[in-house]
Amino acid sequence: MDPSFFLSALSASAARVTNPRLVRARSFAPLATLLLAVAAPAPLLAQDGYDIVLAGGRVMDPETGLDAVRDVAVRAGEIAAISEGPLSGTVVLDVSGLVVAPGFIDLHAHGQTNRANEFQARDGVTTALELESGVALPAVYLARRGRGAILNYGATVSHMSVRPKAMPARAGAVRQALAFAGDDPERALRELESAGSAAKYDPVLPEDYPALRAALAEGLAAGALGIGMAHQYYPGANHEEILEVFRFAADEGATIHTHVRNMGIDAMQEVIANAVATGAPLHIVHVNSSSLWRIGPILDLIGGVRSRGFDVTTEAYPYTAASTGLQSALFDPGWKESLRIGYGDLQWQDTGERLTAETFRRYRAEGGTVIIHMMKDEWIREALSRDFVMVASDGMPYAPGAHPRSAGTFSRFLGRYVRDEGLMPLMEGLARITIMPARRLERMTGQAGRKGRLRPGMDADITVFDPDGIIDTATFEDDLSHSVGVAHVLVGGAFVVRDGENVPGATPGRALLGRGSGG
Repeated sequence: MDPSFFLSALSASAARVTNPRLVRARSFAPLATLLLAVAAPAPLLAQDGYDIVLAGGRVMDPETGLDAVRDVAVRAGEIAAISEGPLSGTVVLDVSGLVVAPGFIDLHAHGQTNRANEFQARDGVTTALELESGVALPAVYLARRGRGAILNYGATVSHMSVRPKAMPARAGAVRQALAFAGDDPERALRELESAGSAAKYDPVLPEDYPALRAALAEGLAAGALGIGMAHQYYPGANHEEILEVFRFAADEGATIHTHVRNMGIDAMQEVIANAVATGAPLHIVHVNSSSLWRIGPILDLIGGVRSRGFDVTTEAYPYTAASTGLQSALFDPGWKESLRIGYGDLQWQDTGERLTAETFRRYRAEGGTVIIHMMKDEWIREALSRDFVMVASDGMPYAPGAHPRSAGTFSRFLGRYVRDEGLMPLMEGLARITIMPARRLERMTGQAGRKGRLRPGMDADITVFDPDGIIDTATFEDDLSHSVGVAHVLVGGAFVVRDGENVPGATPGRALLGRGSGG
C-alpha cells in the first residue's frame, strides 16, 4: 500500500489522534484494522526521522541473544534503533505477537530470477545466493541481476564451466563462446556453460593447471563469492584436479562450496582431507542428499574436523526428495544401485508423473528435471540435530511443478522441525538461517558483516513472521505455492513483502561481491 494514503487519512483525522505512538496496523488483522496504519505526526517525525518502525514485536537476534519486546526503527536502509520505549516514524506497523528477526540467508538457491524471488521472499528470505554450481561468467551474471532484483544476490565462479578454458582441445569452443561477450553476454554465458557440460568427462591435465587457476582467478576478480565445485556432475575431474583447485582456493583464501563426487563416505573424506591438507575453507552442500543412509558417520566426520579448528561447514534442506537434471551424470549407469532407488522413485517435474524404464529413457534423451524421492525423514532430523548444520534450500529455478523446497524451505524448517517437533529452540533455529550463513560468507565479502544480525548499524534486511503460524504449503503433487505466516520482509529497508503479500515492483536487492573485486 502507498504510504501517502495513510498520510492523507491522518491529516483528515489528526484532531482525533490522542496517543503519540499512533494507531498501528496489526499484521494479519482484519482489513479494516490494516487500514489504520498511519505515519507519525510531524513533531515526532522531525525528532526521530525514521522511515519505518516495527513496533512491539518479539525481537530475536541470534548474534547477541536478544529476545524481548522492542521497537525496531529503520532509516536509509539500515537498522537505526532498537528501543524498549516507543519510536515514531513515517510508517509505523504494529507487529505485536510476531517475531522480528534478521532476514533469512539462503546460501544455495538456483532460482536466480525475480519470479523465483517472489516465492523465496514469502518464505522469509532476503538474500538468495548461487554458491553450489556457481556461474561461468560472474560479471555477466551480476550485470543481469543488477537490472533490478527483489532479493540480495551473488554467486561463486563455476569450476565446471571454466574447466574448458584449461583444455587445449576445447579452446575453439571457448573462443567461440567468449566471442559473444561484447555484443551478447547472455549468449556467451550460455555457450560457456554448454562447453563445460560437454567437457564433463574430460580431465584437466597437470600441465594445464596454470590455465585452470587463471580461469578461476578471473571469476574471483569479477566478484565471485568463492568457487562452486559440484563435481559429481563432471566426473572427468579426477582427484588430482580437485586437489589442485583446493590448493588454489587456499592460496586465494577462497571458500569452496562443493557437491561431492558421490554419496559415499569416501567422497566426503576426499574434500575434507583436501581442506585439512591445504587449509582451504570448505562448505559442503546438502549433506542430507549427499549422505543418505550414511548421514550419521558423515556428520561425525564433519563435526570432528570442526572440533579441531578446521574451517569446514555444511547445510541441509528439510525435504526427503532431491531434484536435478535427468541428463546429468548422476543418472549414468549404476544410479539405481548407488542411490538404492528405482524408476518409480523419480518424478517428472513437468507433469508430476512417476517414471518407468521407458519414460526414463525418453525423458533422459530429451532433457528435463526430475524430483528424486530417495531420503527418509529420520535422516533429515539427524542432520538438523547437529548444532553446526545450517539450513539452505537448494531451490530450483522457477517452474510450475518445481521441487517445493524452492518455495517453502525456511517456513517448513521453522514450522515443522523447530516449532512442531521441537528439535531445537526458536533462537537456535534462527541462527541456522541468519548469523551462521552470514559468518560463512564473511571470509569472502565484507558485506556479510552487516547481514544476519538485528542491531543498529546493520543492513535493514528483516523478516517478521508469526511463530505459531509459519509453515510451508508447496507439495510434490501441485504447482509451487507460497508459504504462510511471513508478515513482512524488508530488503535494504524496503518492503518486498507487506501484510503477507508480495510488493509489486519492489526491487531493492543488491549484489554481494567477493573481496577479489573489492567487496
